[in-house]
Amino acid sequence: MTEQIRKTLTTEIDDVGKRLDIFLSETEEDLTRSQAQKLLQDGFVLVNGTPTAKNYKLRRDDTVTLTYPAPVPCRAEAENIPIDIVYEDEDIIVVNKPKGMVVHPAAGNYTGTLVSALLYHCGERLSAIGGVVRPGIVHRIDKDTSGLLVVAKNDAAHLFLSEQIKEHRVSRIYHAIAIGGLDEDFTVDLPIGRHPTDRKKMAVTDKNSKNAVTHVSILERFSGATYIQCELETGRTHQIRVHLSHKNRPLLGDLVYGSAKLPLNQKFAKTTEGQCLHAKELILTHPRTKQQMRFVCDIPAYFTEILETLRKTD
Repeated sequence: MTEQIRKTLTTEIDDVGKRLDIFLSETEEDLTRSQAQKLLQDGFVLVNGTPTAKNYKLRRDDTVTLTYPAPVPCRAEAENIPIDIVYEDEDIIVVNKPKGMVVHPAAGNYTGTLVSALLYHCGERLSAIGGVVRPGIVHRIDKDTSGLLVVAKNDAAHLFLSEQIKEHRVSRIYHAIAIGGLDEDFTVDLPIGRHPTDRKKMAVTDKNSKNAVTHVSILERFSGATYIQCELETGRTHQIRVHLSHKNRPLLGDLVYGSAKLPLNQKFAKTTEGQCLHAKELILTHPRTKQQMRFVCDIPAYFTEILETLRKTD
């Protein structure tokens, strides 16, 4: 049975005056503000040993005790969906997620998810820390992003991998096609938070945001587009898409952070069906053996087709 996880956090000078729910969402990598508020409401957060309201304004050297309740055993419905397994052992499973597949159930996508496929393949041999919706899921990639992600098959592996990701010791390398030319490699070090007016989007902002760092390298140049490699130092929601759009180089096919009116998006509209982004390489330390492991998967056929078309155009 999975035990509760308890963490103790101490406030610093920069935290003084900050709302408690905001502090928790900023401090804890995978905790949203609404999840923090639910934990506060249910009495799983103490400040100096006392239950406190979500709008409590922090003081210097406050001791915040956060308890993650033991998750309900996973009873999500398994579905017989083929998945591309790159590697599997008793602790982890690395999969190559296809474009168009949602990682876990959410509003509007309750079936056909990677979680459903994993439950069919693994049965109950998945970490329970993610709860009934996200069993085994340590990190995610967007529905229309393809490529590698690692899944934990037990709680010990989940905690170990989560800590690696939090400490930026997991290397996640993506390949993408950006609209527009680039002169040189660069790094984007800009915080990301919810868009101020569109809550379904993320944006570069200083308000209620988290630091985000993306290293961008040029792989190949075309007329009006650039084939790039992006290495994540952090893993914020939509990070690569937001950072490249902020640099006025949105990803090909990304109609959320780009525009359908851009000529290349119109040209490849039927080919892309979403951003041209692939999680190509994953490097991590195995939770049991403590050996470094490197996984690589080829870019999908549609991506290759676009590259070939761009080369012929040039």
